[in-house]
Amino acid sequence: MAAPQDKDFVTACGRLASALSISIASARRRVDLVAAREGVRDPDGRLLIAQRLLVESQGGSAEARQLLDVLLEAVKEEENYIGDD
Repeated sequence: MAAPQDKDFVTACGRLASALSISIASARRRVDLVAAREGVRDPDGRLLIAQRLLVESQGGSAEARQLLDVLLEAVKEEENYIGDD
């Protein structure tokens, strides 16, 4: 039988999964990998890692949105071009 999960940790992993568009299991694995790399074993430390990864993912998505906006701007000579299907 699986061990009961900490509600805050599961919520943080769910938010991380939503922000990265991945499954909750993948988000938990990502947190576990970072925790293993940093030598963190306690639940509070894993929660902090999940929250940190969430903040990092949100910061990167703002940069990605700005980059996408720049890439989607029409070039002056192609501004009025309508493609045929």
